[in-house]
Amino acid sequence: MEAVLGQVEQLPALLAVSRSALVRDWDPLTLDRALDWARYFQHLHHRFRSRPRLREAVGRRLRRGQLGFAHLGRCPQLLALALLENRALPPAACRRLLHRLLQPPVRPGEPPPGEPLSLLARRKAAARLLPPPPRGQAEAQLLLRRLREEEEEEGEAAGLLARALEQLPQPRAFEVAAAALLLLVKQEGSSPGGIEATGGGDVAGLLLSWMLENTERFSALCLHLPGSLLASLAGHYSQLSRSYLDLLTSWGSQLLYDPLQGGWVKGRPGKAELSWEELRERFSCLCQGSALLKGQTQAALKLLKARDGDFEVRGLSVWTDLLVEVEEHLKKGAER
Repeated sequence: MEAVLGQVEQLPALLAVSRSALVRDWDPLTLDRALDWARYFQHLHHRFRSRPRLREAVGRRLRRGQLGFAHLGRCPQLLALALLENRALPPAACRRLLHRLLQPPVRPGEPPPGEPLSLLARRKAAARLLPPPPRGQAEAQLLLRRLREEEEEEGEAAGLLARALEQLPQPRAFEVAAAALLLLVKQEGSSPGGIEATGGGDVAGLLLSWMLENTERFSALCLHLPGSLLASLAGHYSQLSRSYLDLLTSWGSQLLYDPLQGGWVKGRPGKAELSWEELRERFSCLCQGSALLKGQTQAALKLLKARDGDFEVRGLSVWTDLLVEVEEHLKKGAER
């Protein structure tokens, strides 16, 4: 048993290597060995899951590497997903991976083909060979299904969400998370601004917590996603709308008026904050949303304008100029 536990301790290292640049030295034979090890770990999961004492012993060893017993059962899929996202994997090894995923061998104890992570791995493999589907939709659907299963079975949904999204390149992870929140609106329904997720155990709360709990991540997300998509999310998730408005306020406060250019410019050139034109577009998108979101956005701009001196002349306050521009844009839209 000690030999088996020693082997189990290698699982975190296997998954870490699959996400690293070390795979650039892998050939098809090395790829096969890695997948065989993954299936061996999966076999251990099926063998020990109904034996509490052995399951606990294995779980203790895995927790040293920040993993849990459930990772054994999903190891082939976790490994495949990591390798599919790793551009360092050489072409020959990648072709072998695609072949094994798209034509998986039938072995005793292997999860059925419909198992969510297995299905996701196969879809990602197919995506290498076929035109891409609508961005984020398929992955968002599978992520939601897996989160709901995890809530019911093991209560590890938050950990699963973090691992799943961290395996994706950051821009892609933002798109998948946003798509999942919009799917929840379609599936469960809500009035505009009606979902008040607090970051607890519900799926929407888990997704919002992942977005909002890290300031740098939320800033990067808001810089990457289009204003129209963020406005749609803000219209249904009040927790996100508050944070998004606060972030836009922070970015707007960094703009400085340049009399030579006759407009607002970034106060710190080269930084990631939005330009004047981008900021104006973001606020305009918010004001084109639901009546509730439009009212909240206009009220926020008027309050900022008042705090900044309540100027009516352009060029003195960024909030005066933004409010004027946004209201003019709305007026033109209403006249069309």
